Amino acid sequence: MQHIYIGDEGKGFPLVLVHGFLGSSKMWEPQINFFKNHYRVITPDLPGFGKSNKTKSLNNINSMSQMILDCLQEKSIEKFYLLGHSMGGMIVQEMAKIAGEKIFKLVCYSTGAIGDIPGRFETIDESREKLKKIGLEKTSHRIAKTWFVEEDRARYFYLCSDAGKATSLEAANNALIAMKNWRGIENLKNINNKTLIVWGDKDKAYNLEQIEILKNNIPNCELKIFKGSSHNVHLEIPDKFNKYIDDFLKK
Repeated sequence: MQHIYIGDEGKGFPLVLVHGFLGSSKMWEPQINFFKNHYRVITPDLPGFGKSNKTKSLNNINSMSQMILDCLQEKSIEKFYLLGHSMGGMIVQEMAKIAGEKIFKLVCYSTGAIGDIPGRFETIDESREKLKKIGLEKTSHRIAKTWFVEEDRARYFYLCSDAGKATSLEAANNALIAMKNWRGIENLKNINNKTLIVWGDKDKAYNLEQIEILKNNIPNCELKIFKGSSHNVHLEIPDKFNKYIDDFLKK
């Protein structure tokens, strides 16, 4: 089995946070600092990303999901809260499909059930072409700007820019392939976990239509819309985001 970096801080019931495209565990800094006081916060770096950037990357969502489940098994973590952001939201939907009984509560954050992301600011194929043309560093800066209302002037923009630059070029390309080829709509009705859907209404990656597909098909779910926030609500208004997630987990 390949080994990836997994952040592991705090004590309590495990809370697993799964990052998205061009992300890493570094992007969860305000969440780790908040949640580690009451939870055991587990933050994997997907293969090819962050501190796992020397690990061979994967080009399908199912394999990424299985790898995280295997790593949790290695740590003897049998039950956990699970939150996934963007591509990480696809991964956690897949984890719920494979091992839903292990997930105490699920958070699908700034994500959807169609990997090709209809309505995204650009198509997945366009992102692949631009990655090939301008390289990783410029791509990570360009795409991270879309994640914030204040673009690269946002307080925590640097966390995303740094995470993007740490990604291997192969992993970035493979992640785009993985997203394009993934589809989770048919499985939504089978997600039995109590689920929170989180979305910022200024998100340029996921439009309301994609969010409503989740809301209308996951049986036991609720939707929280953060008005005036973009794709990275957790870094734009971390205090409000953290409190809302904490309240949901404690219900």
